[in-house]
Amino acid sequence: MNWNKKGVIFNANNHSNWAYRGAMIPTPIEIDNDTIRLFLTFKDKDGIGRVGYIDIEKINLFKIKNISSDPLINIGDPGTFDDNGVLLCSVTKTEANKYHFYYAGFEIGTKIRYRLLTGLSITDQKFNSISKYGAPILDRTEEELYFRGGPFCIFDEGIFKMWYVAGSSWEIIEGKSMPVYEIKYLESTDGINWPKNGVTCISISDSDEHGFGRPYVIKEKGLYKMFYSIRKRKIGYRLGYAESPDGITWDRKDKLMNIDVSKKGFDNEMICYSAVMKINGKLVMFYNGNNFGDTGVGLAVLED
Repeated sequence: MNWNKKGVIFNANNHSNWAYRGAMIPTPIEIDNDTIRLFLTFKDKDGIGRVGYIDIEKINLFKIKNISSDPLINIGDPGTFDDNGVLLCSVTKTEANKYHFYYAGFEIGTKIRYRLLTGLSITDQKFNSISKYGAPILDRTEEELYFRGGPFCIFDEGIFKMWYVAGSSWEIIEGKSMPVYEIKYLESTDGINWPKNGVTCISISDSDEHGFGRPYVIKEKGLYKMFYSIRKRKIGYRLGYAESPDGITWDRKDKLMNIDVSKKGFDNEMICYSAVMKINGKLVMFYNGNNFGDTGVGLAVLED
């Protein structure tokens, strides 16, 4: 692959009290022939994330047409699994012309730093009404104790297929407690009720790895392609790529991704949370840079 970086599309930059900084975990859909809606998590002054969006012009992805005035998905009530942040990871259109919004709920711990569990909100096709589940749809289990987050789901072959990150341990890295998790896979008939434990798809395979970020999966000519973030011990996030004939058994081809941090700018320290889609005949990638997206959302285009 030959990705050509184009620059930063958007950063909140004190847009509002709830969207004060950043533009995390880009998740794009096409809402009409002229518009791409890019769902993003924005942070307030306290660093708490809420989900909103920007609408961008399809023929000019740097032209902002609209910015959400209020959070599309807000944090939960005190004591719930998402009371300290919601991070949208997937928008899945169903047969019933509804959208399932799968997100990671962020909960602060006392004896561990935090927990990440998966939540669900359902909306109609025009995003006029949102029904949010109060409890996680992927709750903790004995095998996946602290993390069942980073969910990405597609509706494929009549079933819901989800890839997500899961783990039950922490490591001390340079004096700081850091999470350890792998990418796993689940199937569901309704997109709401899921099995207790997933099948491992991408395992930690390098001594420098300790986790992964939100996987993003597309299917082309029967081949599943996964774009994901690799959490490194010393240098932060980098981007990875894998292929699979069935969505379960994956062949890691990280070197094919062929994109890294810049020498300077918004992504000179880390690069993460890639999301790809074909726009105007080109495969484009929305992604984050430094500090998990605090510096905004960038754009890269796959050149022939």
